[in-house]
Order: sequence, then structure tokens, then C-alpha cells
Amino acid sequence: MNKTRIITRTVLLVSFVSFFNDIASEMLYPVMPVYLRSIGFSILLIGILEGIAEATAGLSKGYFGNLSDLKQKRLPFIQVGYALSALSKPLMALFIYPLWIFFARTLDRLGKGIRTGSRDAILSDETTSEHKGKVFGFHRSMDTLGAAIGPSLALVYLFYFPEQYRWLFFLAFIPGLVAVLMTFFIKEKKRSDSLSPVKKIHFLSYFSYWKRAGSGYRMVAIGLLLFTLFNSSDIFLLLAVKEQGLSDVQMIGVYIFYNLIFALFSYPIGWLADRIGLKTMLIIGLMIFSAVYFGFGWAGSILMFGILFFGYGLYAACTDGISKALITNLADRKDTATAIGLYTSLTSLLTLLASSLAGLVWFTLGARWMFVISGTGVAVTVLYFLLIINTEKSRQSNPKRELPA
Repeated sequence: MNKTRIITRTVLLVSFVSFFNDIASEMLYPVMPVYLRSIGFSILLIGILEGIAEATAGLSKGYFGNLSDLKQKRLPFIQVGYALSALSKPLMALFIYPLWIFFARTLDRLGKGIRTGSRDAILSDETTSEHKGKVFGFHRSMDTLGAAIGPSLALVYLFYFPEQYRWLFFLAFIPGLVAVLMTFFIKEKKRSDSLSPVKKIHFLSYFSYWKRAGSGYRMVAIGLLLFTLFNSSDIFLLLAVKEQGLSDVQMIGVYIFYNLIFALFSYPIGWLADRIGLKTMLIIGLMIFSAVYFGFGWAGSILMFGILFFGYGLYAACTDGISKALITNLADRKDTATAIGLYTSLTSLLTLLASSLAGLVWFTLGARWMFVISGTGVAVTVLYFLLIINTEKSRQSNPKRELPA
């Protein structure tokens, strides 16, 4: 690796691939529920569709991450993953039969599952532990910039062609195709590890990594998963905006604003995290999240929502790329994709549970209690991470010779 250059050619290409892919995906995010309702899907059917799609993404992240490590290949998984997601966009609009929609939507999430571990592993391979925050922060910045541009393009399209949802799915294929084409310019590094025969693995083999992972990985993963349990879907934030009487345009506007803040601050926060410590930055992000969620329980004006979504963008910049950088630092190089795959797989599955519980609390106790409980739970998670840091400092200041087992 060229040590004088932190953002290498490969990091740039992978980041631009994510940028164009997110433009395609986020063009459809604001209209997906409306489109599904327009072709006859009930709220229950939409819920089942999203549940199956996210479970597919969650379980496949670990399997394909594990397979990437065993084959010592990254690029083929990245190319196939982005290709499937791009292809799924026009397929969603080609036919409107429920089974076909289920197939196309699941294909999109399967693509995400195939590429995630390998993409993050190739980013990790391009740098050293001292620069992980910068590299993952830059990638997250580009990815999220696409997430801000996508809904903006959708707003422009719907302004001129109101309720013409199906053509938007065909248009979204264009940036998705650009993302796929760019993957063919990525050059994968040759692995110095000796290539051993690939053993047969079953779909859930990657869960065995938990046992052989280091204690540092397990302790951090437990904290991140505890946080996930209190971090429900962003849809609840948008619902809170709608319940206060803001228009659809205002709702999409604050969502775009959040993504812009996320994109703007991801790289500088990644740079700062490399200086003050990834765990420290993660804790700062979780504290911001907790404060923002408490704020959502009492927010009632567009100004207040603007301030809260600004804070939410800061939280995301402090945690999203940082958590992956931290995970890759705690894993052996040969297990990077598996470590990322297991973590993101468990995160996806717990997000489903978190969103279900959040919906239940919202329905039974009201929105304010949902936000207060989530904010309190994340405050407890902050205490857990502070305990980890204090334990590590104690071990460093009072080293003890380990007794034989």
C-alpha cells in the first residue's frame, strides 16, 4: 500500500460505487410505501415484504462474508452484489404481481448481503489501524451523499410527473448500472496468505466465529448490539414529523438534510476519531443519539425538528463508519469479512426486533414513551462502553502475568 496516501484509488472507487448505488436506492426510498399501496399491497403485506427482505440481507451478510474470507476473494462478491441490487430496480416495476414484487425486493437485499462484508474488508485491507476512521468515514460520506441526492432527484421527478411511480424505478436503474460498471475498475490486492482448500460451509457457519473471535471483538460487538436493540427504523422519526403536521415535502426535506449532515461530517469525524480513539468517538455518537431521541419526545416545530435531525446526522457520522472501523481493527485480517458479516448480520436481525418493539410501544403507550425508552436504553449502552474503556485502562496500568490454564 502507498503509505503516503490514505484515500487510495481503490478506496475512491469503492466509495463512488456506493455513492451511485445509494442514489439509485434512495430515489425509491420515499416512494416505496406509496408505490406498493398503489399496486394493491396492504400495510400488513408491506410489513411482511420488508421483514422477509431485511431478514434475507441480514442472514446473507454473514454467510457471504465468511465465504469471501475462505476463498480469499473480495471483488467477485462486490460485483455480483451490486449487480443484483441494480437489476432489482426495474424488476420492481416490470410486473406488479405480489410474488414477483417479493422476488425483486428480496433480490435487492440479497445483493446487499452478498457485497457488504467483502466491500468493508477491501476497505480495511487498503489501510492501517491508524487510519481506519478516515477511510471508513470517507466511504460513509460518499455513500450518504448519494443518499441525499437520491430523494432530491425523486422530488424533482415527482414535481413534474406526480404519481408516475413506475418510471422512477426504471430511472433508478441508471445510477445503479453506473455503480456496477465502476466495480470493474477496482483492482483487488493479491493476498499474501497461503491459500488452503475451501472447506464446505453451511449457511449459518459464520456464527461459529463468535467463539474463536477475541474478547475485544465480543465485548465491543455486545455493546453495539445492545445499542441496536434500542435503535429502531428511521421511519419512526419521519412518522413523528408527520404526526406534528409537517407536509410530505417538509418530511422528505428534513430527511435529505439529515443525510447531508451525515455526509458532510463523516470524513472529518473519522479523522478526529483516529486521533482521540474510535471507542471515544463512538461513545460521543451514542450520547448524541440519546439526547436526540429524548428531544423527539417533545419536539413540535420545524425548527426543533431541524435541530434534532442535525444532531441525528452528527450521531450517524460518529457511529456508522466508526463502528465498522473498530470491528475490523479487532479482527484478524484473514477473518475481516466474516467479522463484519457476523456483526452486520446480527445488527440487521436485531433491527427488525427493535422496530417491532418500538412499534408496539408507540401503539400502546404513545410516541413520547417510545423515544424516552430508546434514549434511556442507549444511555445505558454508553455506561457499558465507558466500563469497557475503564477496564482496558486498568489492565494497562496494572498488568498481571496470566496463570496457566
